[in-house]
Amino acid sequence: MSEAPTRTSTPRHARPESGDAGSPAGAAGAQQNPPPEAPISTLGTAGPRTNETKKVVRPGDRIFTTLTSGSAIFITVLIGAIAVFLVWRAVPALSRNQVNFLTSHEWATVDITHMAFGVADLFQATVLVSLFALVLAMPVSLGIAIFLTRYAPKKVSGPLAYVIDLLAAVPSVVYGLWGLLVLAPAIRPVAEWLNRNLDWLFLFKSGSGSVAGGGTIFTAGIVLAVMILPVITGVTREVFAQTPTSHIEAALALGATRWEVVRMAVIPFGKSGYVSGSMLGLGRALGETMALYLILQTTSQRFGWSLFDSGATIASKIALGYAEFNNNIQAGAYIAAGLVLFVLTFVVNASARAAVSRGRKS
Repeated sequence: MSEAPTRTSTPRHARPESGDAGSPAGAAGAQQNPPPEAPISTLGTAGPRTNETKKVVRPGDRIFTTLTSGSAIFITVLIGAIAVFLVWRAVPALSRNQVNFLTSHEWATVDITHMAFGVADLFQATVLVSLFALVLAMPVSLGIAIFLTRYAPKKVSGPLAYVIDLLAAVPSVVYGLWGLLVLAPAIRPVAEWLNRNLDWLFLFKSGSGSVAGGGTIFTAGIVLAVMILPVITGVTREVFAQTPTSHIEAALALGATRWEVVRMAVIPFGKSGYVSGSMLGLGRALGETMALYLILQTTSQRFGWSLFDSGATIASKIALGYAEFNNNIQAGAYIAAGLVLFVLTFVVNASARAAVSRGRKS
């Protein structure tokens, strides 16, 4: 009988693993999964670069930057120089003043040894006529801007906008003559009716001016409203025209009417520009001189916060006193009044800018 073949067992630890390089399977695995290669450096042979990148500045860029920076610095220095000049020239007159400059209603500068001058009446007249003009001009400007941007066809909006812009180019003296010779007689019945029927309200009670003559705050305010109308309208129109089309289309897609589009999309978007334009108009009204110089009648009575008062604003008072400018002390009194107007205009513009910035953030 033949013997059965003997099975020889290979020890488990001696069997080649699949990952062993010495075995065929290991060699195949090594070929299929080669070791990762080191990344190729893009830094070149010059060594690693620093984080700081050299910025190439061309001569043209350097010149342009210098010019723009110099312009900003120049205007700042110029405003500061004007303020310093006003203070420097006003101090000698203020040192001779025998009354409180801010609260006195007197204005006597003929005798430089007994000067008594104050800006209380001038300040009140300036504020009232400017605010009255602003109240009249703001709604009209808003309506014109909405009409030109949302309702008027292009054949109408272009020429009409051009005509409104031309109002800003009309000289102030022309507005003054028009207000005195044309507007005052035309609005006389309205002024008399307001004075007769609404005299219980302090704004329409009889004042120091002649209602029939027309040389009052009422007439001057209407003329001033016409003068600042193109300023407010121009800024508001440009801002309304920048309303995103997506906002308008979204409102229309929701079924909004044309007025609802204006109310929900156009006005909220352009509100800050409308306020900014209104404050620019107010600044123009505060400093207006020649038109008010021609319209307002001078008086020695105190200002009573009535639209039918006469008197003078700060700017028109300075124009009235040009004959006294040969004397430095007398001129200093008017320069002190100009300093008050300078500060008032600066405060108004700064407040408007703060309000616009606050509106944008909200």
